[in-house]
Amino acid sequence: MSTTTPLMRQYLEIKADYEDAILFFRLGDFYEMFMDDAVLASRVLGITLTSRNKGDADAIPLCGVPYHSSQGYIAKLIAEGHKVAICEQVEDPKAAKGIVKREVVKVVTPGLVTDTDTLEPKENNYLLAIAGQDSGYGISHIDITTGEFRVTQVETLAQVESELGSLRPREVLLNENESGRAIKKQIDSLLDGLMCSFLPEWSFEPDYVREQLCSFFGVSGLESFGCQELPAALQAASGVLFYLQQTQKGELRHIRPLQTYHTRSFMVLDESTRRNLELTATLLDGKKRGSLLGVLDRTVTAMGGRTLRHWIHYPLIDRDQILARQAAVAELVDESLQRIELIEALDGVYDLERLNSKIAMASANAKDLSALRSSLEKLPKLDDLLMPFGSTCLKEIRSRIDLLPELVELLDRAIVDDPPFVLRDGGIIKDGYNEELDELRTISREGKGWIAGLEQEEKERSGISSLKVKYNKVFGYFIEITRRHLDRIPEDYQRKQTLSNAERFITPRLKEYEAKVLGAEERMIDLEFNLFQEIRLTAATESRRIQQSAEALAELDALLSLADLAHERNYVAPQIDDSGIIRIEAGRHPVVEGMPLKEAFVPNDVHLDLEKNQLLIITGPNMAGKSTFMRQVALITLMAQLGSFVPAESARIGVVDRIFTRVGASDNLARGQSTFMVEMNETANILRHATSRSLIILDEIGRGTSTFDGISIAWAVAEYLHDNAQVAAKTLFATHYHELTDLALTRGRIKNYNVAVKEWNDQIIFLRKIVSGGASRSYGIQVGRLAGLPDTVISRAKEILRNLEAGEFIRAGEPRLGGSEKSPKKPENTQLSLFNTGLEDAFRARLESIDLSNTTPLEAMNILDDLKKLL
Repeated sequence: MSTTTPLMRQYLEIKADYEDAILFFRLGDFYEMFMDDAVLASRVLGITLTSRNKGDADAIPLCGVPYHSSQGYIAKLIAEGHKVAICEQVEDPKAAKGIVKREVVKVVTPGLVTDTDTLEPKENNYLLAIAGQDSGYGISHIDITTGEFRVTQVETLAQVESELGSLRPREVLLNENESGRAIKKQIDSLLDGLMCSFLPEWSFEPDYVREQLCSFFGVSGLESFGCQELPAALQAASGVLFYLQQTQKGELRHIRPLQTYHTRSFMVLDESTRRNLELTATLLDGKKRGSLLGVLDRTVTAMGGRTLRHWIHYPLIDRDQILARQAAVAELVDESLQRIELIEALDGVYDLERLNSKIAMASANAKDLSALRSSLEKLPKLDDLLMPFGSTCLKEIRSRIDLLPELVELLDRAIVDDPPFVLRDGGIIKDGYNEELDELRTISREGKGWIAGLEQEEKERSGISSLKVKYNKVFGYFIEITRRHLDRIPEDYQRKQTLSNAERFITPRLKEYEAKVLGAEERMIDLEFNLFQEIRLTAATESRRIQQSAEALAELDALLSLADLAHERNYVAPQIDDSGIIRIEAGRHPVVEGMPLKEAFVPNDVHLDLEKNQLLIITGPNMAGKSTFMRQVALITLMAQLGSFVPAESARIGVVDRIFTRVGASDNLARGQSTFMVEMNETANILRHATSRSLIILDEIGRGTSTFDGISIAWAVAEYLHDNAQVAAKTLFATHYHELTDLALTRGRIKNYNVAVKEWNDQIIFLRKIVSGGASRSYGIQVGRLAGLPDTVISRAKEILRNLEAGEFIRAGEPRLGGSEKSPKKPENTQLSLFNTGLEDAFRARLESIDLSNTTPLEAMNILDDLKKLL
């Protein structure tokens, strides 16, 4: 270091404290990067890599980006999983003695992005910390762009995984000790693509944790936060604050008081269920369009969109809270004109949560304050529109809307209507706001007019009509005269510069006024900047009030979204109770019914309870609609517990504590698990955690292994769900194993249903209707024909199917499955077969599967036809 320049010594000293980050080192109008940082940044950003002392043996790699367009470059580095330390000049270069003082003012990481232009408006950007103790796991998350700061404590790692699925953080913090590293190893597949940072073990010590939290919030105890008896939760929250203070050097006054929540207060949705039900993203491409959120989200503000997304991930289980939200939706549905007016009034309200955060962190520009003003100006109309509503929820929302009249008046008086983006360009503050600024502006305006008048005077005095008074940043104001008129210049002209075809002069009078004008402009820009900072600081002191209004407007926007959708699609208010009953009449899938389908969507009924209809076995061919039906039951239940109306003619929803789904599967190569292992893991999770208040969706259990193994597992799972009183959850169980329909003969709460189809000329027509009774066939070959299998394959499949239906082996011991009319005949084996299953067994099995009490005449005719075909 002793051989480097003073500038590089300064760089190396600062870089030593931020070895894990790319250092953006401010030099004038650029952020420069050196050495390894430069090599890495040039590759990621696609910018030119050059060097300092180019050509020398000690040349230093160098690259840079303009500071005014740096956000895009920073966002790209963050997206690639890097941290960026922003090092600014913290003193005026004009006043500096020697090297300009520089400091890192903040570190940008994936979980601490503050540039809202690079974030999804309707999604939170969470930083999350996990702490493990004997008492459980603490989970704390913060969105620095909104100030939301929450914490919980859970008992199992599965619950940690569930929270990770709900919150989808961009960055995770862990203790660097053995416990923290063990947690990371256990949930490593869920952390794929996330930045993980380890914090020093001492920062999780109990004494430090309590001191840290009390100091940050200015309290003497943690009782008001409701987590004083949750040691792991306290550790996680303290870890978040520790990391914030290490990376953010400015004010954090917008961070809300720590909010403790309990997962048991909400419906539990594991990652598999969120994925299978496509709550916020589709399975196919991960897009919002085509998901439940894509249907429900009609919010007009970014903060409303984030609130609605949160509601979907955290459905309510408290009946009173559900009904309170539902009553608000109902009132907004009924009052259509007021609803439309409220939506129009909300439309155009900027993201107050993120504006507030930028103001509190002193990163807001004049455009942001202008957006704050225009948003706050809409509040009185919203307040008036809400006045007639009587539901508890809407009245409470109105009570939380703070009109902030003093702040609105200040911003209206101080900030111009269309301010520039760059603060140092001036033109931010309105005339009449500050007397000194007005005087300086007068001098500037009059000075420019005076100089224009001076040019005319000098033309007349000298008789040179081409004389010009000009200005540049190097020489200031000067008089320019072409060479052909040099013999006519007045005696008091002082030569300043010689050009190829002209000369530049100054006069004592011109320089005197120049000092006055330019001095005024410089003072004017500095004064405007200082006035703006004072106004921004005043707005920052109202952070809590702005935040409160933002939360209220976000909830209102989410409720309006649900009401607008309910009105347009004729949704109904479900009956909510604790009965354990789910009864839906003419239910519809909220996403599928809105798709451009070739055929009209067919509604279906369902009745589930804990007495006679606990487990419904659903059979029928592929593509007939079994999965759509089961998913729509789950989605209607979830929507009801959001407080939303639902797509049905009527619905009664007994509150459920969890929704489980086992729908399809794929290999999990990251965990080294096959399709069948994934299926069994998910099934085991359901059997371990389901309760009698849960709703379970099972689709094709056991299909990932051999037929006999699959049937055995599916049968045993169904029995367990029925017979085990602690796990006797309401269940929809779709299967192609028709043998399972026999369960209804011996289990009182198991019922058979199937998706009706119609056969016509060896073709099938899907009727999409769920009817009582088990399906007699799977129609797999007909579905194969619809999919375009060659005719020869279809014909051979039919032949094999006839062989199967007649019994597995022929008398000679040859597998009947492989038999064919074209097969060469083999001499008869004299040894008797152990698998002599003949026509009688096939008839007997088919007859035993018939539920006469639930068989319609049409179904009886179909059964007789099947039996005849066996002959």
